[in-house]
Amino acid sequence: MLDFAVNHMSLANASYESLLVCASRLGCVGVELRTDLAAELFDGKSAQSASFAAQQHGLRILALSEVCAFNDFTDAKREEAAAVIQIAADCGAEAISLIPRNDGIGCAEGERQNNLLKALQGLQPLLEAHNLVGLIEPLGFTHCSLRNKGDVVEAIDALGVGHCFKLVHDTFHHYLAGGPVFPEHTAIVHVSGVTDASVSNHDMRDSHRVLVDAKDRLGNIAQLDALGTGGYQGPVSFEAFSPTVHQLADPVTALRESISFIKSSRAAVAA
Repeated sequence: MLDFAVNHMSLANASYESLLVCASRLGCVGVELRTDLAAELFDGKSAQSASFAAQQHGLRILALSEVCAFNDFTDAKREEAAAVIQIAADCGAEAISLIPRNDGIGCAEGERQNNLLKALQGLQPLLEAHNLVGLIEPLGFTHCSLRNKGDVVEAIDALGVGHCFKLVHDTFHHYLAGGPVFPEHTAIVHVSGVTDASVSNHDMRDSHRVLVDAKDRLGNIAQLDALGTGGYQGPVSFEAFSPTVHQLADPVTALRESISFIKSSRAAVAA
């Protein structure tokens, strides 16, 4: 049985309390929170209050996003990461999201691996001090400095830090980048769909990412099946960036329909 979650990006215009209500009504196991939305984090309440509110709704705070360009690990980046980690610890989050540099810099063979190793070594003690996990999300864009999940797995294994760092399998980015799935290294799956038939793979961007339905071009069901076959049993979190999703008058119904589609499609594949 799939456990679902909601990333606050899917309800980008909603308050923190509204996110919790939505996730609870959908029977989700948790939510992912973000520092990059227009509204004030936790609706301006304390991190401790946010933790209590999630518990009252029977929800886990799965992760707090995000540390951007984490693999450009300078002293300033260390301070930025420490601040995010502290907030995550205070609100009872289980992990923080780590997003690689995405501007065409640091992509060269050897350079990207060395930058990744440096970042993991710098972040490890910060995460361990708060018993948090760093969720690394390779991006499928050609100008991203970390597209290949295999690079992440190799670095984690080389350093022996699998207790501290895990993969995010994002179905959008996996579709763009390709490569194998790594269920045993994956802690969370992000799902979204692209249904616009006119956009090429090369031109797909976050703004095209909607909820998953029968018109999906990304192969979400096949990706979930591959992960499940490999033993993945973690949460599946909706992360839709499209303004059309953010403007939905009834996001609970739309998300429930997408959950139903995913469940029924997975069942059909298994039959």
